[in-house]
Amino acid sequence: MTVITDWYRDQTILVTGGTGFMGKVLLEKLLRSCPGVRRIYVLARAKRGTAPSARIEAMAKLPLFENVIKSNPNAMKKLVAVECDFSQPDLGLQKEIRRQLISEVTLVFNMAASLRLEAGMKDAIANNTTGTKRILDLCLQMKHLKAFTHLSTAFCHCEFDVLEEKIYPPPHNPHDVMRAMEWLDDKSIEMITPRLLGPHPNCYTYSKRLTEALVNEYRDRIPVSVFRPSIVIPTYKDPIPGWVDTLNGPVGVLVAAGKGVLSSMMCNEKYQAEVIPVDIAINAILIATWKLAVDKYQEVPVYNVTTGSLVSITWGDVMVKGIKLIRENPFEVALSYPEGHTRTNWLYHYLWIMIFHYLPAYLIDFLFLLARQKRFMVRVQKRIMVGLDVLQYFTTRPWYFKNDRFLSFEKNLSPEDRELFYVTNTDYDVDKYLLHAVLGVRQYCVKEPLSSLPKARRLLFILYCIRCITRIAFFSFLVWLLLKYVESARVLLNYSTEMLQHLPVVGSLVPRDLESSTTSSFQ
Repeated sequence: MTVITDWYRDQTILVTGGTGFMGKVLLEKLLRSCPGVRRIYVLARAKRGTAPSARIEAMAKLPLFENVIKSNPNAMKKLVAVECDFSQPDLGLQKEIRRQLISEVTLVFNMAASLRLEAGMKDAIANNTTGTKRILDLCLQMKHLKAFTHLSTAFCHCEFDVLEEKIYPPPHNPHDVMRAMEWLDDKSIEMITPRLLGPHPNCYTYSKRLTEALVNEYRDRIPVSVFRPSIVIPTYKDPIPGWVDTLNGPVGVLVAAGKGVLSSMMCNEKYQAEVIPVDIAINAILIATWKLAVDKYQEVPVYNVTTGSLVSITWGDVMVKGIKLIRENPFEVALSYPEGHTRTNWLYHYLWIMIFHYLPAYLIDFLFLLARQKRFMVRVQKRIMVGLDVLQYFTTRPWYFKNDRFLSFEKNLSPEDRELFYVTNTDYDVDKYLLHAVLGVRQYCVKEPLSSLPKARRLLFILYCIRCITRIAFFSFLVWLLLKYVESARVLLNYSTEMLQHLPVVGSLVPRDLESSTTSSFQ
């Protein structure tokens, strides 16, 4: 037992968003590294006809929890699924469950959020801001609450050149916006959304900014802290290197490129890739929650959880290394040879997309139509473009985060805690990590075992040969066109010269020997 794990002993914890990517890693870390926790309530909604309890049971079958179950087969019994609805007053909780939470819970991790960056204003406010307010109101009634940790994002204050670890004033009153979303109709909300967003690229970052201000309002009544991670990516090493189960962000780009349906994106290759492995972010959250309960803060502690000052890697490095690793460890099924190009010219990028993405997609769907098969390629391309349009805002701008508070986490920790809850005291081997990430995406997201790699490499060689043949054919066709129409071009130029010579003013400026010189140059 370490100081931190001993402090978590007998704690009753409430987690929102526990079925999400970061939520699952948090639950696994608590069960494995803090085995003394008494109980963990997981607030979740029914999804596609699956009850929250069934969703929690399904989590036990994930590779992520294998080490936990091996060391303690009964560990998963500490997870208690609680069905709720964040859109309903009092979260839609049953009265008995609500009384139980109020009397037992000591720690709250608020990680629930709608990560659909393309979502509209009404949905974003309802899920991210109003939902958090209902959780905070529930926390006000908790008799033994020691800490409330809120998960935000490092990109919710995009108008600042440098983001400091502090609460910023909101652009609008969160309560006014929440009320407006309740009584305005969809058309009116759509009309006022651009004015509300201001510099924000989407409704997600705007709603997260309002939520930070809302959490700050409760600082005098409950102990609160705010966490701002950058783009969260697969685990670095704990409990499984490269584990991930979501296609959001760079992981989705990786899969699309590996499948051969994406070869270009708007991205400045010179800018720092602001990313954070999920296990390091979770370790920092657990340390900060412990510090929040033990130390007494006059202001709300805010943590910019970023690794830009620890690991220097650009988007260009990520793209080059990632494509190389994908070609060495390809997917079982791909439509074309994997390529990746970063561009800063919007016209060039969209021209490439139209020629090499949409045209082949329409051609494939047309062939499917002739074969009376279900068409899907155009739909897939449109979904990829929607995701890219949102992500490209973050990859075409430089971001600067002050994270002194985050970097100072381990200064006063014991050696055992530093080892167990590693944040900065680890060797960041980028090449090794990217390899684990590619293999992790392949196994845990795409569900392709490593045993299929030899077969996938043979397919990749075939795709490479097809690419070479098609490119040779394409450029041969261009040369043929040039040779075929060069005579026509010479005749047209001669005719234009003759026309210019007959013009009153311009004709005097055209040399009489131009026609002969033009003819000789073509010959």
